[in-house]
Amino acid sequence: PGRRGRRAGRAAGHGAERRAGRAGGLVMQRRRFLAALASLATLPASATEFAPVLPGRRLAFPADHGAHPDFRTEWWYATGWLKLPDGSPVGFQVTFFRVRTGLGEGNPSTFAPRQLILAHAAIADPRLGRLRHDERSARVGPGHAGFDTSTTRVWLGDWRFELGPKGYRARVQGADFAYQLDLQPDGPPLLQGQAGFSRKAADPRHASYYYSRPQLRVSGQLTLDGTARPVTGQAWLDHEWSSELLPDGAQGWDWIGLNLDDGSGLMAFRLRDAAGKALWSAATIRPAGQIGQVLPPEAVHFTPLRQWHSPRSGIDWPVVWRVQAGGRYFELQPLIDDQELDSRRSTGAIYWEGAVRALEGGREVGRGYLEMTGYGKKIRVR
Repeated sequence: PGRRGRRAGRAAGHGAERRAGRAGGLVMQRRRFLAALASLATLPASATEFAPVLPGRRLAFPADHGAHPDFRTEWWYATGWLKLPDGSPVGFQVTFFRVRTGLGEGNPSTFAPRQLILAHAAIADPRLGRLRHDERSARVGPGHAGFDTSTTRVWLGDWRFELGPKGYRARVQGADFAYQLDLQPDGPPLLQGQAGFSRKAADPRHASYYYSRPQLRVSGQLTLDGTARPVTGQAWLDHEWSSELLPDGAQGWDWIGLNLDDGSGLMAFRLRDAAGKALWSAATIRPAGQIGQVLPPEAVHFTPLRQWHSPRSGIDWPVVWRVQAGGRYFELQPLIDDQELDSRRSTGAIYWEGAVRALEGGREVGRGYLEMTGYGKKIRVR
């Protein structure tokens, strides 16, 4: 976090002293950034008046493709499967978070940490047997990190995610991978919940504004181990913003976004308590070319079938699932078991976030992504 800070104070003398000064400045800037980020967890709810999520507000496009800086938390989350020239699959994920911190809002300085941008990117590489992952964090400021409120355009250094006339474009340069991908929608946004008002509990105060773009057609270039290859595939995009997401007692969540082979899409999630019991569930099925069907909480069930033990975190992750969505039953099988993502340097959490196959009646009927949080310790949404 905070990789690019102000230059260290004036360093006179030899080049070695100048380099040491710059390094010291970066270390100090990083410490200040992490201190500001850590303070979000203890920020009093009354300290800042974040915009509320209210029922009845209909999402409007293209304006709601853009950022909503009055709300506390927002993300653009793209996941999908790519096919290499030899036909082998890899999974990809890129997420840009915007966080309104509640800090420095009365400070006129452009360097005040009023808004933060955090970004994660990963490749699920079966040949490696684990994720290739990188992450970045920075306060919003001139040039380096920012967002657009009129359309999807968010950036952090040379990482970008933006919407143009022909669709979305993702550009990421990680430590051991890179990609430039074009993601073309097949239709209008899929509004989740009640016309985009997505409840997370029986109490409607716990809600977000939320829409998805299933069945995105992907093309572009993926670089692994220094070799660039053309890729094609399919992806899913979520755009969600809120000021208060998790109800009391929520330990974490399980979420899926599936592109099914018949052209339909399925989003489903559940929030669960520390004992693993569902506190709230939701799902939307969008048949190909039709309006999405919203399922009631009682029609959505997640049942774990097999666990994988992480040798790094010690967490037991349920990596094989049976998911009921209305009258349909899907079994989720991971592309690889080890798709654990350690983002404690930025969001403070360890996730399992990975590519899965969807089977129905023993036959593969689609592919997508599974995200799980709160299995090591309670997830905190800042």
